[in-house]
Amino acid sequence: PTSSLAWAQLADDAFEAGRPVESYAYARTGYHRGLDALRRSGWKGHGPVPWEHEPNRGFLRALHALARAAGAIGETEERERCSTFLKDSSPTAADTLS
Repeated sequence: PTSSLAWAQLADDAFEAGRPVESYAYARTGYHRGLDALRRSGWKGHGPVPWEHEPNRGFLRALHALARAAGAIGETEERERCSTFLKDSSPTAADTLS
């Protein structure tokens, strides 16, 4: 699917089922689909991605899921990078999803 929200949900389901590598793969796909959508909308690769704008939620959920799965599989630098990116993009999303 092109929807980052669908990939984020798949990542959540896999993580809850104890499949962190699968969760990581789903989340990575959702993250990239979300970046593509943001860029098509004029986002330049930095700056806020408000949680309050509902179309952003799939990307932000995928980013959160990517950080969580990265931590679970020992990818510490990736977990930190994604966690920081989430907080910088939307403090509300970081609080809501944590």
